[in-house]
Amino acid sequence: MNMTKQDAPVLIKLDAVKKVFLTDELETHALADIHLEVRQGEYLAIEGPSGSGKTTLLSILGLLDVHSSGDYLLSGRSVTGLSATERARVRNREVGFIFQTFNLIGDLTVWENVELPLLYRRMPAAERKARVESALDRVQMGHRKSHMPSQLSGGQQQRVAVARAVAGEPAVLFADEPTGSLDSKNGDAVMDLLDVLHQAGSTLCMVTHSREYARRATRAIHLFDGRIVEDAIVRAA
Repeated sequence: MNMTKQDAPVLIKLDAVKKVFLTDELETHALADIHLEVRQGEYLAIEGPSGSGKTTLLSILGLLDVHSSGDYLLSGRSVTGLSATERARVRNREVGFIFQTFNLIGDLTVWENVELPLLYRRMPAAERKARVESALDRVQMGHRKSHMPSQLSGGQQQRVAVARAVAGEPAVLFADEPTGSLDSKNGDAVMDLLDVLHQAGSTLCMVTHSREYARRATRAIHLFDGRIVEDAIVRAA
């Protein structure tokens, strides 16, 4: 059951978040005064032209990068000021990330790629096995569990990447242009899979250049020059 009503718990809260890159004594303001709340069960699309700050925002939300100022609360706890080790620990347990380029490890099998984040958690073997089987079944890739990434099509690799992201049962799934390396048929199939995950209760935040795919979300924000210039409900949950 989706929880997208106003009384659903706030999963993500950004308060006056800024990101400044310093290069050769020049300051580049990638994000400026971002205020954002995402509630449990929402499906948020992040749109905007190239250079607007979309990927920077998603990297901060996914704890892959650190904001310069402001505060970020994830599941009610501030992650501002965490060490790299602490961020990695929170990321491994709270976050699932789906990248445009799949980011599978070439010398590991499909099964091993999905299992790897669970190994980092030191999860018991029986629980790991159950989680990996369930995740691969959800993306219809159980029959490919012994294959190497090089033996899979792009669409199949992205399905494995989705399985890896959901196996840890994260609080939120982040997707950075998840169809960007796929043809339209495989792209639509991956978007259908994200729809299924959302309908099953997952919270999703997705960067996309596609207005068609953005309309699948329940809510969309539009970035321009590092600021949120539009925040609108796309459709009812």
